[in-house]
Amino acid sequence: MEKHISIDLKNSADFISWEEVIALALQSVRHLDALNSGTGAGNDFLGWLSLPEDIQVQLDEIKKRARHLRSVSDTTVVIGIGGSYLGSRAVTEALSHSFAPLLKSSQHQMLFAGQNICEDYISDLTDILDDRNYSVIVISKSGTTTEPAIAFRIIKDHLERKVGKAKAADRIIAVTDSSRGALRSLAELNGYETFVIPDDVGGRYSVLSPVGLLPLAVAGMDIRKLVKGARDMELITRKNRNAENNPALLYAAARNLLLQTGRSVEVLVGFTPKLRYFSEWWKQLYGESEGKDGKGIFPASVEFTTDLHSLGQYIQEGQRILFETILLVNETEKKVTIPSEKDDSDQLNYLACKRLSEVNRSAGEGTILAHNDGNVPVMRINIPLLNEYYVGQLIYFFEIACALSGYILDVNPFDQPGVEAYKKNMFALLNKPGFEEEGKKLRARLK
Repeated sequence: MEKHISIDLKNSADFISWEEVIALALQSVRHLDALNSGTGAGNDFLGWLSLPEDIQVQLDEIKKRARHLRSVSDTTVVIGIGGSYLGSRAVTEALSHSFAPLLKSSQHQMLFAGQNICEDYISDLTDILDDRNYSVIVISKSGTTTEPAIAFRIIKDHLERKVGKAKAADRIIAVTDSSRGALRSLAELNGYETFVIPDDVGGRYSVLSPVGLLPLAVAGMDIRKLVKGARDMELITRKNRNAENNPALLYAAARNLLLQTGRSVEVLVGFTPKLRYFSEWWKQLYGESEGKDGKGIFPASVEFTTDLHSLGQYIQEGQRILFETILLVNETEKKVTIPSEKDDSDQLNYLACKRLSEVNRSAGEGTILAHNDGNVPVMRINIPLLNEYYVGQLIYFFEIACALSGYILDVNPFDQPGVEAYKKNMFALLNKPGFEEEGKKLRARLK
């Protein structure tokens, strides 16, 4: 029988009681019911809830298309921003070799574009692509989001000049709206293969749709195993009204109770660099879902033990405005032991023959105790192993807990009205047609 990720709140017990957590979790069962019945805020964006089941019928086609891209190229550029790329990058980074680009064995390389509008970045990327046999996955519901639209225009032009328009079309897959939008029109005009972004799934909840699964399949991930993990977590969370053993209800309740104690910053902690981009995905999920109406917990992240030598000082002794959620991986698939040295000049022979994972685990336990002593509440998420199955569990766990937490805060966790503010200003400053007058006003403010 498969194990499951679990939540441990004992290192928050000095700040919030178990009885308080259970009481709020029990109250929040109504929010779980609202999700399942579609009666809560944002109920037109609840398609992600059943994605682990609904996506099954597309998995063979996704894998088929992925095999095609792998057969015609050695590199794939994934173009997207926010939820259109963070999920696939998070899983790829978590499960790939730490130095995949430097491996001598032939591995399909994944590169990313459209997540910024930095001229140096896109120039450096095209330098690399000059010498690569590459394909493209472009992800955008509308096709007009500025960052990925610019990147796709540049990279499509580069690929067409490199291999010709017909061959380029065979190497481009668009993940977009089913019937409308600029990217849909472009795909139909040029004959690109397409996958659909479901209308009822928002970007940050889309990793278990073709948005995330197609790039992951190209990267060589076992997407069936990923979806199986998510399905099992769905049973444990979405279909479980028992507040005491539903980890999503417990996590959502605990973090909101900690917010009530004045701790408005949640720091997600990983003890492996493999989880760096998972933290980025998590920050978008929670920041964009909760940060509205003057409410929300600010999501931050650190990588330990690296950041224990920098931000660790603030966490230990700075303002008491934060709490930590620590991701602890219980087992590793690889094994490295520390050798013995005859002269022991570095005084590390007490660690000789120990595995690095044991040292890292002790660092984690020691950090939790130290931060508790520094008046920092700590929640632990225990992950049996970093593989597709458990990462799939983790994705669904954080998604449904985020929705529940948003409802506890009394915000709509599925919209993002504030995202548009910078876009309107940027359009005006660039003299986009229709924004000329506003552009004059903004330039006057900048003087």
